[in-house]
Formats: sequence, structure tokens, C-alpha cells
Amino acid sequence: MATCRRIAERGAPSSNTAKVHTRVPSTPSTRPKIEWLTRLGGAAWLCLGGCAAPPPSLTTAADRATEAAQQTSEYVIGPGDRLSIFVYDNPQLSVANLPVRPDGRISTPLVPDVVAAGQTPSALAKSLAERLKTYVRDPNVTVMVLDFLGPYNRQVRVIGEAAEPQALPYREHMTLLDVMIQTKGLTRFAAGNSAVIVRKLPKGGLTRIPVRLSDLIKDGDISQNVEMQPGDTLVIPQSWF
Repeated sequence: MATCRRIAERGAPSSNTAKVHTRVPSTPSTRPKIEWLTRLGGAAWLCLGGCAAPPPSLTTAADRATEAAQQTSEYVIGPGDRLSIFVYDNPQLSVANLPVRPDGRISTPLVPDVVAAGQTPSALAKSLAERLKTYVRDPNVTVMVLDFLGPYNRQVRVIGEAAEPQALPYREHMTLLDVMIQTKGLTRFAAGNSAVIVRKLPKGGLTRIPVRLSDLIKDGDISQNVEMQPGDTLVIPQSWF
């Protein structure tokens, strides 16, 4: 930007200067000077234009990144979830409480064996509507999640000396304290300060993150309230004494 300004200050001709140049006779001695000044002025204005106007593709890329983030934050259905399927103006095709089978499929009236696991509720509703078009004109389908666990690879598992060890559905920005509240805290035999979070790495392998649960729960050490990730396993060992 500073380079552009220096070129502009040195090379941008004023209107008066341009008039003087047009009146100078085109002699062999003056022609190189006129050509050099003309080129310098044109380069300065091009540089200023390039510095002042950001490329439009940057805004488009930012919009695409925001849209992708919104898509990934939408809930994904998994085995064990319970769904409510509502078909507008067709109560005989609606299902109030429908579990997702262990194989990830569901069956509704007229539409058997639909893959539900791995889809968002809105995507599943569109899939059901497409298959219902054979029997119903312009079906309007709504899918609501009543009870959810989520896909296995997005569950947070708690094993060991928790009061209620279990698999929990991952929620956006879930923390270690949220996990301990849902599992009702530690047992009397838990070695809370020896707990670890086992986390899968994006490129394969595992990493172990030590956490001091007793300090978090009993002493209020918020520095131990780490953010959980989908697929984490919290291991709480038993105390030896």
C-alpha cells in the first residue's frame, strides 16, 4: 500500500501538467521524457485501483465457509434415536414415536426400510417426501427428534468410576463439567485426579489428555473444564486406597 502511495505521489500528473505536455513539441530530446512520464502516471493509477478494490472472490469464500460451518452444526440422526414423522393432512401416514433401528433404518407406512442414520432431520424429511410422491400428491413431511443419542462416532463415552457411566450424545461446545453433571459425578472410590480423556486424532491414532476431575468438582478449578470433542472417551480409574 505504501509503495502504491509513493508511486502515486511521484507519478500522478495533474491536469495542468498534462496540458503543458501536450504543447511540448515532439522533438527527439523531449520524446523519451514524455513517454516515461505517461507510463509512470498510468502505472500509478493502476496500482491505486488494485490496492483499493479487494477481489470479490474473498467475500464469496467467506460466505461459503460460514455456510459450511452452519451445515456441520446441524444434528445428525443415529441408531437409538426416537423420531416423530408427521405427514401433513395424512394422519394415517404419520408416526408419533418411531425408533431408529440398530442398522440405522426406519419403516413408516408405505415407505419401509429408509436409511435414517447419518442424515439430518430435514434431509430425512425430503427423502420420505420423495418416496411418498408415488402415493400422495405433494406430500409435506416433517421429522422431529424426540430422544437422541446421535451416531456412534459422535458420542461421548464415560467409563470407570462415574456414578452413572454411559454414552452421551455430543452437543456443540460440550465441556467436561457438562459430562460430569449428566453422569451424576464420581463414586467414593474414584481417583478423579488421575482421569484421562482418550481422543482420536484426525489422521489416525489416539492421544491421552490428563484431567483432574476432583479439583474440578470439589475445588472448582475451572482450568480443568476442557471442551469435549465428538468420539471422546473419559476414563475414570479406581483409587487404590
